[in-house]
Amino acid sequence: MKLEKLSASEEEAMIAIWKTGPGFVKDFLQAMESTDIPYTTLASIIKNLEKKGYVKSEKFANAYRYSPVAKQAEYRKKYMQGVVSNFFQSSYTELVTFFAKDKKISTQELKDIIKLIEKENK
Repeated sequence: MKLEKLSASEEEAMIAIWKTGPGFVKDFLQAMESTDIPYTTLASIIKNLEKKGYVKSEKFANAYRYSPVAKQAEYRKKYMQGVVSNFFQSSYTELVTFFAKDKKISTQELKDIIKLIEKENK
């Protein structure tokens, strides 16, 4: 499946779908960070996600239950590589340095990351 870049509202909906798992529009609405989105707008966004192949639907009486088809890890990997390439000269060191300077990542978190990398390389 070819994963195309999603709009901000589509990404927000997909995050709710990934977090919830199979469910109905009302379930995803409850799981979303911004609760000011109208039900009908979210339903339209989810229909678009279905057309793009990110979710599939099953009809239950008068409603549709949606399930994620695209894997969150695959989407994250594909588009994080683009962010690193476009904004950090393809350097993950630059990315981590940016967050460290902006105080978005602590020394302890960096140490934990180093431990994880060392563990993976054994």
